[in-house]
Amino acid sequence: MIAQMGFRSRAFGLHLLSSAAVMALVMGSLYAGWYRWPGWYLADASRVALVMLVVDVALGPLLTFVIANPRKPRRALARDVAVIVLLQVAALAYGAVSLWNGRPLYYAFSVNCLSLVQAYDIENADAVLGRERNSALAPHWYSLPRWIWAPLPDDPGEAQKIVGSAVTGGSDVTAMPIYYRTFTAGLPALREQLQKVDDIKFFSRNQKTVLKQRMQAAGVPTDQPNALAFTGRAHPLLAVFDPATLQLTATFKFD
Repeated sequence: MIAQMGFRSRAFGLHLLSSAAVMALVMGSLYAGWYRWPGWYLADASRVALVMLVVDVALGPLLTFVIANPRKPRRALARDVAVIVLLQVAALAYGAVSLWNGRPLYYAFSVNCLSLVQAYDIENADAVLGRERNSALAPHWYSLPRWIWAPLPDDPGEAQKIVGSAVTGGSDVTAMPIYYRTFTAGLPALREQLQKVDDIKFFSRNQKTVLKQRMQAAGVPTDQPNALAFTGRAHPLLAVFDPATLQLTATFKFD
């Protein structure tokens, strides 16, 4: 019995170490390239990552511990472990592809807030059009997250069409690279939209209370028009700017 437990423990440990190393490589690459704060939070990537961790780092080695038996023929043991590894690879590939397709590409200021733009937010036709007419700011497969300004077009009819599309769940201007401009060009418009946290409609009264407490703890004034909502797939953040330089100084979450 002791020899059997030792064999299972060694198999479990080796499988766990290998799984954790592969997971760290995949997740570390995605995080370092695209999901650094606030991308990870706004994209709500932790849900996908949790599934990957459960299947690849927890369940896989645990199954190896259960099926490992020194008295089992080596060919049968190798077959069983191969099946487990295959399931792990499938889960890892599914999660990695999901995170890749949802990778943050832009942090966009538009109208009255900041928003996260993920890869799957941009239709292929809009991406192609952007590369043709606005190549400097258009997305490519290798693009890393960038800060941009996405104003509505000057044509009132076109602007109204985009607003109507966004209201009904269609594409917003933040997903249309043809209209992107540099973030610096949008700073005057951003300055006009800065609000006190109490005046921002994206947050409830209780959420504003928590945000103000966290701002005060960080030494950030709560009675100045210095903030915007920062939206994504998860709960919105509060983005705080220096009113003088318009540099982003902090982001706060209420949960």
